[in-house]
Amino acid sequence: MGAFHAYDIRGIYGVDWNREIAYKVGYFIPKLLGADKVLVGRDCRVSSDEIHDAALQGICDAGADVYDIGLSSTPMVYFGTANYGFDASIQITASHNPAEYNGMKVSTTGAQAVGFDAGLGKIKAWIDEGVPTPVAPVRGKVYTKEILADYIAYMKKFAKDISNLTVAMDLSNGMANLFAKEIFGTGSNIHYLFDSLDGRFPNHEPNPLIHKNVIPLEELVGKVKADVGVIYDGDADRVMFVDEKGEFISPDLMIALMGRYFVGERGLKGIVLQDIRSSKAVGEYLEPMGCEMRTWKVGRAFAAAKLREIDGVWGGELAGHYYFRDFFYSDSGLLASMIVLGIVADLKKEGKTLSQAIKGIVRYRNSGEINYRVEDKAGAMDAVRDYFTAQEKPSAFMDFDGYRVEFPTWWFNIRPSNTEPYLRFICEASSEELLKEKIALTDKLLKERFGAVR
Repeated sequence: MGAFHAYDIRGIYGVDWNREIAYKVGYFIPKLLGADKVLVGRDCRVSSDEIHDAALQGICDAGADVYDIGLSSTPMVYFGTANYGFDASIQITASHNPAEYNGMKVSTTGAQAVGFDAGLGKIKAWIDEGVPTPVAPVRGKVYTKEILADYIAYMKKFAKDISNLTVAMDLSNGMANLFAKEIFGTGSNIHYLFDSLDGRFPNHEPNPLIHKNVIPLEELVGKVKADVGVIYDGDADRVMFVDEKGEFISPDLMIALMGRYFVGERGLKGIVLQDIRSSKAVGEYLEPMGCEMRTWKVGRAFAAAKLREIDGVWGGELAGHYYFRDFFYSDSGLLASMIVLGIVADLKKEGKTLSQAIKGIVRYRNSGEINYRVEDKAGAMDAVRDYFTAQEKPSAFMDFDGYRVEFPTWWFNIRPSNTEPYLRFICEASSEELLKEKIALTDKLLKERFGAVR
């Protein structure tokens, strides 16, 4: 039962969870969410068909109807849930994880995320307790529902002319293949990589945060002299970017860049959400434009709910999730990429490059996330907090997702991963020397006192 996490259900299929659990999750979803119909989609992983069949059987045995949209990206399920008024939906996917993983992302009315605290924990308890799953007197039925055309039509409302750009685009053998060519075209200015559905992910793991997975895209950018490179993860809810020099752009910086569209083009000077790991440069760039920055927890189950609560215009995370009021307060890799490509097209008309625009945002040196394997995560987090706050008075302190402690010339965030066995540390400083010093001190503390392995 190790597959139940803060955001979703996810793990190695056949090890962390299995067909029986998939059936029971399907069975209990209508009860949990008070739904008599459930929208279901799936990614292209080898195990997705088996999980899909088990979940559908469970839903129908519980007496609810299934509306099966077949192969889909995760944002397509969000769209279907909100657009057609479903109170329950399941996307079968393990997102960016390797091929042997699989999982379920559950949503309710308005495409609101159902995380562990919002209901998945109850399902886990019902399964652990052996709550019976009797077949309903009237079993539900399975209906096929086609939504791809409606989804593409909805997304095309945000399309801009990018014919002046040369674009390199890595579809990662994942679900972006369902719509990328329909949205961006197949002209000579768009160069695609790994543009077929293959749930074995034979070319690279569908995780753009691991640099080796982005190398083919970086090489293609150089080869075709692209203005920008785009790479989606496996279920296409995340997207990341490479500049015209073939250099990967930290995803949090793109939150700031999107201000050119939302504020500069549309005049929407509202609230913008960032996660607790985001660079201080994001707020320093957007606030003079009239935006109000809010910082919150990592993960869709938290971020999408917070953006809805504060009626934010847009937001994003270091992991490459971007959330939009225009998309039911949910994340969409496709919408984010459409916005960014439109911005790059406008920049080119102005005689500017993407790297120049990013240089105008960056003000600090950043470590990126550093992962430590450590048994006593809570103790290690407290020790790092206490060590640095004893030396210097913080200018800001946040404790809602691990700790973010800010000082006049640097800050750090240390938090336990909700999906992997790591303690994550990120640090940002006004100079490279200061950054290296703080990382070295953290390394020494965690290794000597907690036996942490980096």
